[in-house]
Amino acid sequence: MLGSSREARDEMRVRLYKAGDLAILRRMHAGQGFEYPFPEVDDPLFVSKLIVEDDAGVPVMAGLARVTCETYLLMDSSVGTPSERYARLAALDRLGAADLRARGFQDAHAWLPPSIARKFGKRLGELGWIRDDAWTPYCRRLR
Repeated sequence: MLGSSREARDEMRVRLYKAGDLAILRRMHAGQGFEYPFPEVDDPLFVSKLIVEDDAGVPVMAGLARVTCETYLLMDSSVGTPSERYARLAALDRLGAADLRARGFQDAHAWLPPSIARKFGKRLGELGWIRDDAWTPYCRRLR
């Protein structure tokens, strides 16, 4: 007979990632069949790497957490013409992207309020941002 959920949790072995886990994690990733490249787990932006082992100490699951960047735009919309504001936005976007790349970030995200998403999203698209609906986002509030 299977034990209770509590017993299963108590017996579960969770530990930190080790370099020796890499080949197994690559196999897990390939076996899932998702169309995204294997994550660069040695990138310092991966700040949490937990491994669940079976009874023999073999990794059977991994939880990896990479720091991502959420962007905010603050502006005084009463200053300048629309074309001047767009030129400022384009310059800020270009320099901001360079700054983030220099800090090791691979991507940046912006969540737009519904009231501006359509119109402002078009402007972001002109600057090279993409609306990424390919995956359904979920958020885990930690506070």
